[in-house]
Amino acid sequence: MTTLSDFQAQALSGEAVDLGAYEGKVVLVVNTASQCGLTPQFEGLEQLYKEFQDDGLVVLGFPSDSFKQEHDTAEEIAEVCQRNYGVSFPMMAKTAVNGAETHPVFQWLKDEKKGTLGGAIKWNFTKFLIGRDGQVLERFAPTTVPDELRDDIQKALAG
Repeated sequence: MTTLSDFQAQALSGEAVDLGAYEGKVVLVVNTASQCGLTPQFEGLEQLYKEFQDDGLVVLGFPSDSFKQEHDTAEEIAEVCQRNYGVSFPMMAKTAVNGAETHPVFQWLKDEKKGTLGGAIKWNFTKFLIGRDGQVLERFAPTTVPDELRDDIQKALAG
């Protein structure tokens, strides 16, 4: 059975990240974009991360230009995230979430929890909640604000 631990990604800073490092944690995977109308969700994601980090929550941001709303360079992405929203949770390198170049972790996430467009990611800030066992628990729409995830996160942390 495939779990989040079976994948690798690249950090925004360039180094390889073994997602197995998050085994035993509750992980919220979000495809982000720093030039999107939903970009202010970074603030709520950071609040959730700070509130529940000590209980075992990790938020993983995966910037994506799949909808043409992300900066070109990692430096520009990092600057927006940190300067405007104080993001301290791990941010990965720019990642394709749809199409032929889809990152394997997003192919797996979409296969595990279909959305309103079948497997495709509909827009920036689609969120996937992954349990401590590495399995996908839930998929949330881009317009679901981070604060609305609080109960689901607390259940996953308790379970």
